Amino acid sequence: MLDIHLSVWLISAAVVLGLVIFDFYAHVRTPHAPTFKESAIWSAVYIALAIIFGIVFLIVVGPEHGGEFFAGYITEKSLSVDNLFVFLLIMTSFRVPRENQQKVLLVGVALALVMRTAFILLGAAALNAWSWVFYLFGAILLWTAWKQVKPETEHEDKVPGGAVVALFKKVVPTVDEYNSDRLTVKKNGKRFLTPMFLVMVAIGFTDLLFALDSIPAIYGLTQEPYVVFMANALALLGLRQLYFLIGGLLDRLVYLAQGLGVILAFIGFKLIFHAMHVNELSFINGGKHIEWAPEIGIATSLTVIIGTLAVVTVASLWKTRRDAERGILDSDGRPDLPEPDRADEPAVAAADAAVAEKPGGSSQAHES
Repeated sequence: MLDIHLSVWLISAAVVLGLVIFDFYAHVRTPHAPTFKESAIWSAVYIALAIIFGIVFLIVVGPEHGGEFFAGYITEKSLSVDNLFVFLLIMTSFRVPRENQQKVLLVGVALALVMRTAFILLGAAALNAWSWVFYLFGAILLWTAWKQVKPETEHEDKVPGGAVVALFKKVVPTVDEYNSDRLTVKKNGKRFLTPMFLVMVAIGFTDLLFALDSIPAIYGLTQEPYVVFMANALALLGLRQLYFLIGGLLDRLVYLAQGLGVILAFIGFKLIFHAMHVNELSFINGGKHIEWAPEIGIATSLTVIIGTLAVVTVASLWKTRRDAERGILDSDGRPDLPEPDRADEPAVAAADAAVAEKPGGSSQAHES
């Protein structure tokens, strides 16, 4: 185990907090939709910070723990990309104006950092106290891997956090209209919560669910709490910029879910093998360690993770390009839907008019 002094923990946490505060005052305080150039530059900055930290960490503590950091960082970054699909669904459902989406994402990052830090400390304590927790973490990852790869028709078509928000709205007075990026608004002497607050509740609830998957995943690569914390923090810090940078490319990564399923399943089996190797459960092998259980090294883990992501990227881009050539997708990688039949134009126009008359159904709402 690494002996990380408390001062190193405090300095690291202060730097992470400082970066979040800097991000707010430099980019988020004034609502605006970031350009592609701005998102690309700051995404590169945060990735460079992670690489620099990883190299310095590797030099100071050695290649084993340095490799664990890079494996954990790559895994958490990959899971973050998958999480962007869910964030996009939430933003669309709540019709968050594009210029206000940065604030929602930054609050989501801050909430995720707080909750994941708590999960990291709890996870470390549990693993130190009970070796059987490795079995539990492995089972969680195998179940998550199955959910990733099962057919889309079996997924529930619900907005994450929707039930929590619905319950919240029953208890607390809310309004349906945005007021810039304000969280509350005063009407007739009474204070109401705006949709900005509600979407942050949904993001926060979703971050909590993500932590249940990501923390066991990285503990399958390293049992060092400091490595887990830094890999999570550095992966999350660039999430806001990544959202705007690759938002238009998400539809092209058609095999991302399957690739993450493979990675999570691999880490899940790795955890179960480790649990068998340190087994203390009396009903398994009489409470004795299972010596034949393999211990998968960090080099193997890095190879599997990077190799899987490379295959996923190449296969996804090949499929979207082939489908575009066959007319299944448009040039942006989205389904190429046929134009409505001229005979149906009056019905289509009437349907559009009916939608426009509903609250929130205007073209402006759809554009946001």
